[in-house]
Amino acid sequence: MTAGLQTIIYPVKDLARAKALFGALLGVEPYADEPYYVGFKAAGQDVGLDPNGHAKGMTGPVPYWHVTDLRERLAALLAAGAELLQDAQDVGGGRLIAFVKDPDGNLVGLLQDPSA
Repeated sequence: MTAGLQTIIYPVKDLARAKALFGALLGVEPYADEPYYVGFKAAGQDVGLDPNGHAKGMTGPVPYWHVTDLRERLAALLAAGAELLQDAQDVGGGRLIAFVKDPDGNLVGLLQDPSA
């Protein structure tokens, strides 16, 4: 089951410049501001900046589908022909993320909050 697209993560090479650009675009200060991740919340959307994204295989922005059972959805995607790029990983506080590449090369992310 999915709650829709609520998060998008951008791989960035210069975190400080990307933070300034997205701050100007969104008109808000980041809720998370760490050397490994900067996150903004605006208009019900989570926008993240990942300075390690390119090294993880991110070739562009990754939309993250919020799901109630990440491992179940991940298994379904893999069975349907997706290629695993990042297996389920706890990124803090019990929040799980993973992402795959579909047969056309599009990146698809999954995100499960601990309350799910």
